[in-house]
Amino acid sequence: MPKDVGERKGVGISPGGARRVPRQDDVRILTPRQIYEHLDRYVIGQEAAKRAVATAAHQHLKRIEQRRLGAKTLLRKTNLLLMGPTGSGKTHIARNLAELLEVPFTVVDATEYTEAGYYGKDVEVMVAELLFKSGHSIDATERGIIFIDEVDKIARRSGSSRTGAGSRDIGGEGVQQALLKLLEGREIFVPLNVTQHWNKHDFVQVDTSDILFICAGTFTDLHQAQVDKHVGFGAEKRRQGGSRLRVKELIEYGMLAEMLGRLPVQVQLSELTPDELYQVLTTPPDALTKEYREALKLDGVDLELRDPALRAIVQYAVDKRLGARGLRSILEEVLADVLFEAPELRGQSIVVDRVFVEKRLVGLDAAALRDE
Repeated sequence: MPKDVGERKGVGISPGGARRVPRQDDVRILTPRQIYEHLDRYVIGQEAAKRAVATAAHQHLKRIEQRRLGAKTLLRKTNLLLMGPTGSGKTHIARNLAELLEVPFTVVDATEYTEAGYYGKDVEVMVAELLFKSGHSIDATERGIIFIDEVDKIARRSGSSRTGAGSRDIGGEGVQQALLKLLEGREIFVPLNVTQHWNKHDFVQVDTSDILFICAGTFTDLHQAQVDKHVGFGAEKRRQGGSRLRVKELIEYGMLAEMLGRLPVQVQLSELTPDELYQVLTTPPDALTKEYREALKLDGVDLELRDPALRAIVQYAVDKRLGARGLRSILEEVLADVLFEAPELRGQSIVVDRVFVEKRLVGLDAAALRDE
């Protein structure tokens, strides 16, 4: 272990420029309502998800405080599983939670990891990334949050599916089994160099007992089945994620029961309504319309996005099931010429109306805008 790891303990500044993390005695115990109100400013809809995340984060901070004081506590980790269709706000909730909580936070993609002994990342590397974000402070790392995205992509594959009988599932069930020890809480050896995790020399011991894990997945096939299997009057009004997924369905999908048991808080997110998508465009402090207005204002151009134009963009996103994430891609396509010519139009005003938007949506390839 490098000599300066102990000296940097709690300092929270890494050579690679990771953001500052406060010392252990600086941790604030925010109430669930304080956390919820912060999330509510930036995240449209998903009330149940915001409340569940706020409560779990509050319990996480209380547990850390009790253990830091040396008190014996019965509080257990409230790891979360967020389930919902693409563009429903899973990653956005986690990203805004990270801005509020003064603990290290990292986002990892479950599909990058493989079972130990195979080419690819071992699951310990996700803790190594958290260690880097904390400025190599072990104390800060042990109270951080890891967001594991695309967790549905590591579902167990049955022996008779796609690739033939008996194929070894090194990127699915094996990864789930490897994650069990991290989710439960165990002292593990974490590589200090994230980019050379195959180098078995420089390791440090980290206890994952107080690291909060937030797992997220679309479980696309299950959500699609929920919508498609209902026929008759009113069926077209059903939204993806509208009915709750049961544990039995998740196990049949390929998730290990042991892993679901270590994710006690399971939150269902629903597909955003047209009105909610409109609010995503206009309401939050970091709304897309405000972002593009500011970008063009720096070029000396005033941009006016009229309400019917925004409604047309929302309707296109709803029809193509692109979700909130697709709104940026649509706006980029619609405003492509405006953004290109903006520096040459200094001092002018540009009005974007419904006709302007519809002309540019005609030849737009919706499939190319999807992230799946």
